[in-house]
Amino acid sequence: MRTEELLSRLDQKVLTLNTARPLPPASLQSLRDWLRVEATYTSNAIEGNALSRHETTVVLEGMTIGGKSLRDHLEAVDHAEAFDYTYDLASRNTPFTEADLRSLHRLVLQRSQPHYAGRYRDVQVWISGSSHVPPAPVEVPALMAELFADLRAMSEEHPVRRAALFHARLVSIHPFVDGNGRTARLASNLLLLRDRYPLAIIQPTPEARALYFKALQDFNEGDREPIVAIFAEACERTADFVLQSIAPQKKPSHTRQPKQIDSGRDR
Repeated sequence: MRTEELLSRLDQKVLTLNTARPLPPASLQSLRDWLRVEATYTSNAIEGNALSRHETTVVLEGMTIGGKSLRDHLEAVDHAEAFDYTYDLASRNTPFTEADLRSLHRLVLQRSQPHYAGRYRDVQVWISGSSHVPPAPVEVPALMAELFADLRAMSEEHPVRRAALFHARLVSIHPFVDGNGRTARLASNLLLLRDRYPLAIIQPTPEARALYFKALQDFNEGDREPIVAIFAEACERTADFVLQSIAPQKKPSHTRQPKQIDSGRDR
C-alpha cells in the first residue's frame, strides 16, 4: 500500500479517536500507564535490552528480576522517566528545542550511562550493521541547529511524515555516543502527541526490527518513504488498540429471566 494511502487511512482513525475525547480521567491514566510500559519495553528491546514486556512492568513497579543485568533494570527506569518527561513537554505551549532534546537524552541515560547523558558526542562513532557513517563530531552542533530549523519549516507537513523524517535525520546525525535511537523515538512521539496523533511504537520482533533498520538505511540512501510508512503503520497499530478498547460492548442478543430467589437455606 502506498504511503499516502496509509496516512489517509490513519487520518480517518485519528478523527474517530478525537471524536471520543475526552476519555474519562481513569481511562486516560490507565491508557497512559499502558503506553508507558509498552514504549519502554519496545524501545529498549530494539536496542538489545533483555527484559520482557512483563519483566519491564515489574521493574517499573520497583522490583528486580533475577538473572537480568543491572543495566537492563536501569535502562527501563530511565526510559520510563524520559517517557513521562515527553508527556510533560507535549503539554507545553512552547517550541520543541535542542535544549529539550538534550534534557530528554539526559533522562534516557541518567542512571545507565550518566557520563554520556545530555551531551553531544566529541568522538567519532559507527553504527553496528549499517554502512552509514555518522558525521564527524565537530559537525554535530551545526547539523543539529539545521535539523531544528528544518523542523520548524516542516510545520505544514503531515504529522506522521514530519515525525518520521525528524526521527530519521536525528538517527543519521547520531549526535550522542549512545541512546540515539531511544531518544529519537521519544522525540518523534512528542511531535505526534502535540499533533494529537497516536504514539508510533515500533515492535521489537526480528521482522519488524529488520524492516525498521532497513528503512533508516533507505533514508540515508535518499529514499524517505519507507520510514514514513513504518511510522504510519506503527501509529495505526496504536490507534487500533485504543479504538478497540473504547468501543462500546455489544449487548446480549437475548434477555435472561431473573432467577427465582429461594428463601430457604443456602444449598
